[in-house]
Amino acid sequence: MSRIGKKPIEIPKEVEVKISGNLVTIKGPKGEQCLKIRPEIKVEIKEGKIFVSPQIETKKTRAFWGLTRSLLANNVKGVITGYEKKLVIEGLGFKAVLEGEELVLRVGFTHPVKIKTPKGIKFSVDKNVITVSGINKELVGQITAKIRKVRPPEPYKGKGIKYLGEVIKRKPGKKVVTAG
Repeated sequence: MSRIGKKPIEIPKEVEVKISGNLVTIKGPKGEQCLKIRPEIKVEIKEGKIFVSPQIETKKTRAFWGLTRSLLANNVKGVITGYEKKLVIEGLGFKAVLEGEELVLRVGFTHPVKIKTPKGIKFSVDKNVITVSGINKELVGQITAKIRKVRPPEPYKGKGIKYLGEVIKRKPGKKVVTAG
């Protein structure tokens, strides 16, 4: 039995949920999200709550049961409050700028790296902090990982792009031997 899958999802007043076949549509003040449900999983609405249950009892179905419930809960939260991740740029001369619909990163390469803004995502830059926000948790995480991958932090000086609050384990550099 899935412990996560058993929990019902509360539907807030400002959220509207529709189930049509294997497609669940969730509308809220921030936007609309659709989630395709696997055929082994059954989703129903009772008394202002979303209930997820398996139709067939297999090991694979139990895994999808908890996953489906988590994805639905994330979508409900996303259309109400949205999701946000922050990245910090560290390094001399490293900076990020918004140019129209693109995020331009100047992080020590011979050329600036341009990242197009996907639909449903907003970038904002404040000095050396890049904020990625949107209603889809998976997409926000994927885009922040893509930005971080451009120049991951290195362990000697800590230069690069890292998540806000991420701790980089530092390594000591080479020891200088004095002639004596």
